[in-house]
Amino acid sequence: MATREKRLAQFDGEGAPPPDLPVQVLCEDQSGTYELPFACRYVDGAWRNHESGDALEANVVAWRRHRN
Repeated sequence: MATREKRLAQFDGEGAPPPDLPVQVLCEDQSGTYELPFACRYVDGAWRNHESGDALEANVVAWRRHRN
């Protein structure tokens, strides 16, 4: 299993991404880090599912440009 530091190094986004840019996010909980299986956007200070627009109920710790 990848360490937290290795996972964070794979996510190179700095600051907040533009609101119209779909990105991949790395989240963290008490069990460790995990990548969400869908694209997200950062809009008005909140992370949202890119497709549904629903707010995320996850602790996002890093992001990177969405990879197809």
